[in-house]
Amino acid sequence: MMKKNILLIVVDQWRGDCVPHLQRADGRLPILRTPNLDRLCAEGTTFRNHVTVTVPCGPARASLLTGLYQMNHRACQNTIPLDARHDTLPRALRRAGYEPALVGYTTTTPDPRTTGPADPRFTVLGDMMDGWRPVGEFGPDHDAYFGWVAQQGFELPAHRDDIWLPEGEDAVPGATDRPARIPAHLSDSAYFTERALSYLKGRDGKPFFLHLGYYRPHPPFVASAPYHAMYSPADMDAPVRAADAVAEAAQHPLLQFYLENSHQSKFFRSGEGMVAEMDDATLRQMRATYFGMMTEVDDQLGRVFAYLDETGQWDETLIVFTSDHGEQLGDHHLLGKIGYFDESFRIPLVVKAPGEIGGLIVAEPTESIDLMPTMLDWLGAEVPRACDGASVMDFVRGTRPRDWRTELHYEYDFRDVHYSRPETALELDMDSASLCVVQDVNYKYVHFAALPPLFFDLNADPRQFRNLADDPAVAELVRDYAQRALTWRLRHVERTLTHHRSTPAGLETRTSGEKS
Repeated sequence: MMKKNILLIVVDQWRGDCVPHLQRADGRLPILRTPNLDRLCAEGTTFRNHVTVTVPCGPARASLLTGLYQMNHRACQNTIPLDARHDTLPRALRRAGYEPALVGYTTTTPDPRTTGPADPRFTVLGDMMDGWRPVGEFGPDHDAYFGWVAQQGFELPAHRDDIWLPEGEDAVPGATDRPARIPAHLSDSAYFTERALSYLKGRDGKPFFLHLGYYRPHPPFVASAPYHAMYSPADMDAPVRAADAVAEAAQHPLLQFYLENSHQSKFFRSGEGMVAEMDDATLRQMRATYFGMMTEVDDQLGRVFAYLDETGQWDETLIVFTSDHGEQLGDHHLLGKIGYFDESFRIPLVVKAPGEIGGLIVAEPTESIDLMPTMLDWLGAEVPRACDGASVMDFVRGTRPRDWRTELHYEYDFRDVHYSRPETALELDMDSASLCVVQDVNYKYVHFAALPPLFFDLNADPRQFRNLADDPAVAELVRDYAQRALTWRLRHVERTLTHHRSTPAGLETRTSGEKS
């Protein structure tokens, strides 16, 4: 098999509605400026209706890098181990003859049966998935990044994370209008880019697979100059939310928990008070800073793209751009990636394949589990039987795959973890603290293992304020979508070995769709 290049770009916490190319397609003038992402969209295929199948970081990245729904890989919260038996993208790439390189992180906790309790990886939020060759790690404590910053001659503060505090001793707690104390040329985005370029230049034109991760626009919501002042708060959309947090909380017990227990300090190094207490002006400024961080990432991507251009590798490389999950950004009085609202789950996906049509926009529903089979498909490598996703390469080539899904599916596990304890507050057992979503263009159904369901009419209520689950007028629809959720789970139950069977003639292997 002839070797090919793949550049997988995974940013962190980038909302799906922050893709200027899609706004232009809708006739709107985008505020966000991302010329390099625009170029990727113009030369590739942009997926309008794309979601991560779970949040937060660890589970989302586990799904992206195994092709499995959370219900199968079960690394269902940050710090929960990923079972070593599951196949992964780096393992599949190694079988295909690649040494997959990683810049960034995967937030993976190892299977405790493969190591011992003293393993340092059990003392952190999540580490690196086995199988990658690290060429620019970030890591839970960011040691490699801070070492690089110090090596450049920058004097780190006693508490190294203070580089992400706003500049100036008189900064208002939680303020996002000041620049970060670290200059842009030493930001984490610059670090990732330097590591990527060092790796690519060291390849000297040899084929590569590079996972290029960026930490931004993940909190803390502070940007280095000049990105901190690149956008005006006055140009930002106001958050979409109920009149107050009390009115919002009436929708569901889980939402009430998060509104009453989400602290600003989780998102701002100097934050004080509750997220639900933030006013519109503060949130608009935060959104302006969020846009600045995205433009900084885009500028850094421009450096990588320029190198691929200069070396003639741009036209030889499959480039995939996506995020691990989204960000509430003040919508529904929330920050972060939690619960069941679209803002946490909708993410960008752009795929540029050499020799294929550029500028396509796909409206069909796609999911993060589709990325692993897509990349393996393009390489001509075997896609593991267990993968729940499917290749989107037919879309990239301008055709619609046969029997493509008509709805989106995603999950969220809210068992108690060290920074949030909804399981205890809602008096649930650990294995009942979960939900799943089935959503199409018309309706959204949210099923809880041990809490009341939710049902939204997306045509009449696109931002999901009015729960119709108990409305007798839509009882049949609620039943229908509940049955869809059950069918989806039955269809995708773990199936690694279920296509094999013993016979009098020995082992028989069936292909998908084959009749007995």
